[in-house]
Amino acid sequence: MKGKSKEKNVNEIRKILEEIGELDEESREELVKIFLKQVEDFANFDHLREARAGKPEAIYAEGKTPEEIVKILKESLKVLEGVLVTKASDEQIEAILKAFPDAFVNEKSGTIIVGKRKEKFGRVAILTAGTSDIRVAEEAATTAEFLGLEVLKYYDVGVAGLHRLINPIKEILGSEVDSIIVVAGMEGALPSVVAGIVDLPVIAVPTSVGYGVSLNGLTTLFSMLQSCSSGVAVVNVDNGFGAAVFASLISRRIRKRVGKGSKQNNK
Repeated sequence: MKGKSKEKNVNEIRKILEEIGELDEESREELVKIFLKQVEDFANFDHLREARAGKPEAIYAEGKTPEEIVKILKESLKVLEGVLVTKASDEQIEAILKAFPDAFVNEKSGTIIVGKRKEKFGRVAILTAGTSDIRVAEEAATTAEFLGLEVLKYYDVGVAGLHRLINPIKEILGSEVDSIIVVAGMEGALPSVVAGIVDLPVIAVPTSVGYGVSLNGLTTLFSMLQSCSSGVAVVNVDNGFGAAVFASLISRRIRKRVGKGSKQNNK
């Protein structure tokens, strides 16, 4: 959504909300439909979420039938240029590709982009501790690309071989990156290490990778929350999507401030 049209939508929403108090219940219900794209009797797609909150709604595939996902996509694409699907199964991917042959599919993570991506406005680096963490990192990468971020990837650079981190950190610090997403399982130490040597926001993603006492990522999550290094924000287990959204909001805020500064300097 372009900047001017987005601002127009926000202003229209504000105007409607101001007028709701003067309407009867039936009229208010009709207005509510403007904010949601109803899909039969099972879904209300929040297509104005980006205009309201700076981030679009995505379709979380788990628990939905392939047919339901396709129906949501068809309805949402009537008002949006692109939609993201996360955590899709092979069966769901097959159905989506049948309905939308041009869709981009990241099979490793089950993340799909149907339609257009946002224009590039920021940059994020993504690191993984091991190769088993890549599936979650790829969800973050595809989500970030959909949201308009350029992605730099550095995989399998965990603390068991800490020397592997030297070159990635050098490249990241010289690449005008806005934030770093660090994906790790086991004891989840990598985000703390990275945050201790960079002056960038670190978004830690615990994964459900590890032996029995890992408790499907719960131990990793607790470890990351106990990070000795400051500047680490932690999302939920295997939530690459959430990490990428957080990164995009950081980049968006940076660009807004830079844009305001440029306008002030030109006055």
